[in-house]
Amino acid sequence: MAHPISRRFCTQWLAVAALFPVPAFAAPGLVITVHKDPACDCCTGWVTHLEQNGFRVQVIETQELNRVKSRLGVPSDLAACHTAEADGFVLEGHVPAAAAKRFLAELPRAKGLAVPGMPSGSPGMGGDAEEYEVILFGPNERRVYARFKGDKEL
Repeated sequence: MAHPISRRFCTQWLAVAALFPVPAFAAPGLVITVHKDPACDCCTGWVTHLEQNGFRVQVIETQELNRVKSRLGVPSDLAACHTAEADGFVLEGHVPAAAAKRFLAELPRAKGLAVPGMPSGSPGMGGDAEEYEVILFGPNERRVYARFKGDKEL
């Protein structure tokens, strides 16, 4: 004979489940396609950062990154070492997963987010974390979207 599930059992089960969280973001069907140079270690580190934060990632290794950036409309002054596509948007450089999650939830009228250059300590980069800006860009707008130190928003 089956035993009915008690309210106490459910409460205990939820408490135990909270000890083993699943990734905070897992949009069904959303895949971030990362274009990167095959020899780029920091790009691989950024891919790992995205995966550890619940994103599904597809990597395309290419030595034609400038063509990819041009096709996707990345301004040259915002360029970094890798370029990603996510749901029709662009993520350029070492954009923290937290900024990408918020951006993809808000869906602002913009082309994408960029972290120009390779800031020390940003996701995928080694070294001491320095403060850096995540830039929202589009055809008619460019502004600071967020400020980070490492992978923590300030």
